[in-house]
Amino acid sequence: MARKKSDRKPKSIGEAVGFRNIFSNEKTDFLLGLILLLIAIYVIIAMVSYFSTGQDDQSILESLRHGEWINSNRSITNYCGSIGAIVAYTLMSVNFGLPAFIIPAFIVLVGLKLMSIYTINLWKWFFGMMLTMIWCSITFAKFLTPVMGNLFFNPGGNHGLFCVQQLENIVGAPGLIVILLFTALAFLTYLSAETIFIIRKAMNPVKYLTSKVKFTVTNHEIDTADSEHNAAADNNEETEDSNTINQGLPEDFPAPVVDLTDFGNIDKDTLPANAAPTLSVTNNSEPQTANDNRLTVEIAKNEEKAGSAVVNLEDILSTPIDPLEPFTKYKKPTLELLKKYDEEDKPNVDMEEIKANNARIVEVLNSFGVSIREIKATVGPTITLYEITPAEGVRISKIRNLEDDIALSLSALGIRIIAPIPGKGTIGIEVPNKRPQIVSMESILNSKKFKETKMELPLALGKTITNEVFMVDLAKIPHLLVAGATGQGKSVGLNAIITSLLYKKHPNELKFVLVDPKKVEFSVYHKISGHFMACLPENEEEPIITDVTKVVRTLNSLCALMDHRYDLLKMAGAKNLKEYNAKFVNHKLDLTKGHDYMPYIVVIIDEFGDLIMTAGKEIELPIARIAQLARAVGIHMVIATQRPTTKIITGNIKANFPGRMAFRVSSQIDSRTILDRSGANQLVGRGDLLFLNGNEPVRVQCAFVDTPEIEHINDYISEEPGPIEPMELPEPIEDNSGGSIGDGATDISSLDPYFEEAAHAIVLSQQGSTSMIQRRFSIGYNRAGRLMDQLEHMGIVGTAQGSKPREVLIQDENQLNALIMQLRNRQA
Repeated sequence: MARKKSDRKPKSIGEAVGFRNIFSNEKTDFLLGLILLLIAIYVIIAMVSYFSTGQDDQSILESLRHGEWINSNRSITNYCGSIGAIVAYTLMSVNFGLPAFIIPAFIVLVGLKLMSIYTINLWKWFFGMMLTMIWCSITFAKFLTPVMGNLFFNPGGNHGLFCVQQLENIVGAPGLIVILLFTALAFLTYLSAETIFIIRKAMNPVKYLTSKVKFTVTNHEIDTADSEHNAAADNNEETEDSNTINQGLPEDFPAPVVDLTDFGNIDKDTLPANAAPTLSVTNNSEPQTANDNRLTVEIAKNEEKAGSAVVNLEDILSTPIDPLEPFTKYKKPTLELLKKYDEEDKPNVDMEEIKANNARIVEVLNSFGVSIREIKATVGPTITLYEITPAEGVRISKIRNLEDDIALSLSALGIRIIAPIPGKGTIGIEVPNKRPQIVSMESILNSKKFKETKMELPLALGKTITNEVFMVDLAKIPHLLVAGATGQGKSVGLNAIITSLLYKKHPNELKFVLVDPKKVEFSVYHKISGHFMACLPENEEEPIITDVTKVVRTLNSLCALMDHRYDLLKMAGAKNLKEYNAKFVNHKLDLTKGHDYMPYIVVIIDEFGDLIMTAGKEIELPIARIAQLARAVGIHMVIATQRPTTKIITGNIKANFPGRMAFRVSSQIDSRTILDRSGANQLVGRGDLLFLNGNEPVRVQCAFVDTPEIEHINDYISEEPGPIEPMELPEPIEDNSGGSIGDGATDISSLDPYFEEAAHAIVLSQQGSTSMIQRRFSIGYNRAGRLMDQLEHMGIVGTAQGSKPREVLIQDENQLNALIMQLRNRQA
């Protein structure tokens, strides 16, 4: 049974070495690490001093060891005093000898770990250094004692001498040598499989000298004037080669395949089509003489399969690239970090409540002349669905109009009628339970559905009315719009989205861009910024973006990254990120052209309404562009807002965000804005939501994950091996359309009063001429000409082309509004 860790402390001193501790302060960890580091240095100095002073202090130290005190004028001469002498004598003479230096070395590693200078696995180092010290102590006592006989203490210490005596009494001197040799080779094999190859090579060097494959490439000048003659000669040579290729080889010998791109000194592009190099394979001891433009391959007579540790060129190209390198030892968070509620294991079915609601629904329907044939109840964690099969001739609209009457009869917080239920010949009435059940994140992530999912970006959101785990793939949505009034579970929903992705993806596979205008919602994720964040280089210290100006630069940077990724996909001949990464992993891309493994990027923006009010169209433009194009290159967006009004969620945004996640909102208008229908205003709150990604919304109880759980997850991830800095986004491309801003007439107050109206008219009609402005605004020709010059100066229209209309450089109003907003900000 999994042990609960709901009371797990954050990162502490004890956790740094694998145990719990009462300390939880980073400063305490650092100071204790510094103390251990200084103690280790002190011990090392004392042990070094023991080589020169130990012999003089020997009698005093031996007396102290046997509990005797000597009244003498002699004093300890060790550089580190009596304590240093005792420590050095105990470690080197009494115990392990020269290998005892490993002990202060390990204390140094512990100190550096506590000071967060290095991230290492202390348990692995502890067992490795302990075994090394014991082995060296025995080996030194056996073999160095005769060589260093003049040393006043045994090189392996009393521990090594005792072990040597006991083992030799049991197995003798040869047996002791066998044990030492076997343990050394076993330990080296555990550290690296290359040990096996070295041993095989040392024991059979002839095999590895005769099994080499020698590639000889000869280049000769090609006379293009005799191309026909060369082509005929090549055809003859190919026929001969095809006849000799099987001579002297076993029947099951695989036919060699040679790719000319593997040889750097052959340029295929420079060779004529009729002068392609030919291949010759022989089984003779001497290589076959190569004619012009021929590739000769010599293979040894008795070819044998290479050892398991030998990797040749073909093996490398046939072995897929591991996209998780160099962090292959990264372990995803465990379920023990999440809370498990006892009430989840108990069925929350109140039969009396269900029977009472059933009777009231039937009574209300009968009182209004609506007869039904059957009623069925399905109990969910927070909602019970009553499915009604109406009698023949009953209009659906009649039942739908009784929504308020049924709610009054049931004394319910709010009900929702689904008429009809998609795929069924029934009408649904959703009634809130009087005792709702908590849906924990642990119960969702611990489900078989989540563990075995093949989704690229699985979002485990909660449970449906039928108690089924509800999951969607963000990669297929591909963008999600979240709305909900304050306190209805919107922030918990965003945390559930992030948590489900953290439990499923590796740092090399996923990066987050978090935008938090409130500055407190996403601050808990700062610990994993190195593992899972992406930001501009200037924001590395604060990768979670809270400044509006940085939001605009980051979104423009994502647009630049999107364009760059599309260029790479075009070169690779891939349609989407999944195909591209598959080609990269299977060595089908040329790394010299800038190809690299692409992680998914999930952009999560909280309080989008605040950003729109602050920056307006300047933010909406890059968001709309990313939403329209970024799906294929693995960039997906999740936008959340409290008030889903048409000024905040414009038609341009709604058109490109097919996924909708609506918590309870304050009005039916808001529900229609987010879902294009009512229903979100009838939810009961506390994580109750409607998810829309198709025809009909699905009612889901969102999984609950609180702040302590998130902190435990982030502490766990921060301790795992991974990137130490966020992924760098490219510098945003500056908009050259407003390149004249800052010179001359860039002050909006100095422009013509008709400037904005004229600019909008030209952009809408996509026609720019002085006569059109003169007619449109009933102004003189000179003023219309000056106005057209200002539009040209601001980069809205192009230069004059005689009698032809000017070219309109701005294609839509969003870009124009961003330019005008930039002018106003300059003036402010």
